[in-house]
Amino acid sequence: MTEMLKGIAASDGVAVAKAYLLVQPDLSFETVTVEDTSAEEARLDAALAASQDELSVIREKAVESLGEEAAAVFDAHLMVLADPEMTGQIKETIRAKQVNAEAALTEVADMFIAIFEGMEDNPYMQERAADIRDVTKRVLANLLGKKLPNPATINEESIVVAHDLTPSDTAQLNKKYVKAFVTNIGGRTSHSAIMARTLEIAAVLGTNNITELVKDGDILAVSGITGEVVINPTEEQIAEFKAAGEAYAKQKAEWALLKDAQTVTADGKHFELAANIGTPKDVEGVNDNGAEAVGLYRTEFLYMDSQDFPTEDDQYEAYKAVLEGMNGKPVVVRTMDIGEIRTSLLRPS
Repeated sequence: MTEMLKGIAASDGVAVAKAYLLVQPDLSFETVTVEDTSAEEARLDAALAASQDELSVIREKAVESLGEEAAAVFDAHLMVLADPEMTGQIKETIRAKQVNAEAALTEVADMFIAIFEGMEDNPYMQERAADIRDVTKRVLANLLGKKLPNPATINEESIVVAHDLTPSDTAQLNKKYVKAFVTNIGGRTSHSAIMARTLEIAAVLGTNNITELVKDGDILAVSGITGEVVINPTEEQIAEFKAAGEAYAKQKAEWALLKDAQTVTADGKHFELAANIGTPKDVEGVNDNGAEAVGLYRTEFLYMDSQDFPTEDDQYEAYKAVLEGMNGKPVVVRTMDIGEIRTSLLRPS
């Protein structure tokens, strides 16, 4: 039966292919009182080490498929695993409450996630809760001896369907086979959406219940432009989506020819076309796409991508790199009020 859903258009593109349901393992557990807390701490250390090894491999693959800039998210994940503040709190919880590592990990991670999600006036910071969830899920899976799904094994044209895609999941997508993905939750500022745009894979997020309506092998038609998803479309609908995909490809080619042209209205008025950036590495993309300025340099990335507060020299070098990279073009730097962010989230004590 044909059914249409509407979600958030997170990455442009149009695709028609079979659904591939990405099923997550059951990571439920019971909270258990333990006598030997040292043994639980050792279990935690082993799970952290295994997770670090896995993420290092995923990062290497991400550099190959996405580039160094997009793969930087895994540097943040690796820093979370090595953060003595977070791991110290988990071990302290094991000792103080005499609980198993799974329970302590979840309790501490939930606390950090709640802090980030509470930053309602900063969508970017809210989305960072997903980073902690991603890392926590991997550590928990290693504690429980469970294997997380590996999207890299997909070897035919597919549209991935999942409740959510972590950055780790997205980094393992092979765009030769994965033509789009659709999720129940997520938004345009999530890492999965950003990576989808880097890979130029269509993505529709926030459909609420796509996983309940789709089974493996169903045909899906997805528009990352409009946010529409059709389950088991008619031949007529398939033709419409394919035509839309061809029109989009043609439009992209036309845009590429115009990227260095002046932004001028029909009556001769010039409008500055500027780009938003988060790191000095983003300047390359600004210049490659013909932007006339940096309209917003989000300086919170200097804090979020560092295990300690960046020094004055660190900040000077970052700003210098951006200004030099822009070759005299305007740069607007947004300062950041970090008063609401606990220092434990930014640096070890």
